[in-house]
Amino acid sequence: MGNIIFPKPVKLVISMISSNSSMFNVYENLLQKNFGQIDDSSSIQAFDYTDYYKKEFGEKLLQKMVSFKKFIKSEKLAEIKIITNNLEKYILENDTLTNKRNINLDPGYINLDKFILASTKNGPSRIYLQKGIYAEITLRYQFKSFIPNEFTYQNYQSEEYINYLNDVRHKYKLALREIKYQE
Repeated sequence: MGNIIFPKPVKLVISMISSNSSMFNVYENLLQKNFGQIDDSSSIQAFDYTDYYKKEFGEKLLQKMVSFKKFIKSEKLAEIKIITNNLEKYILENDTLTNKRNINLDPGYINLDKFILASTKNGPSRIYLQKGIYAEITLRYQFKSFIPNEFTYQNYQSEEYINYLNDVRHKYKLALREIKYQE
């Protein structure tokens, strides 16, 4: 019989996809009100890997990722996904020009071994968490870098995002050491 070992806290990362780059600033402020200070941001990149969001958001989509200074418990991911879904609706309900979302928010987390994303959609590589939310191991950390899995979306396979997430993981690892020395 193995000993029960509880996981270390993890680093929250949220992906934002929109056709309007000014939405990133609006939502960064909303996200910070809910999850604390953002400590790192990726560059804004073209999101041209799929037409999935084209009907809802239009052409020339952009993506940006942010990570947060405050660690979370991994079991909070489903709750965080529900919060981000509600944030998307909040702006939608107050938008008088269109009846479409302005942004897609996908929360996830990094630990030393992997990058996990939350989703409302089931799939062959997803596990059910709770309250209609699923999780997927999007990237695994091996050989000093994140590497994609069979079902990893193309945007998370890009060199730029893998480099960004490697940097976030490095900061997370250093912060974990600080916590350990403070105990």
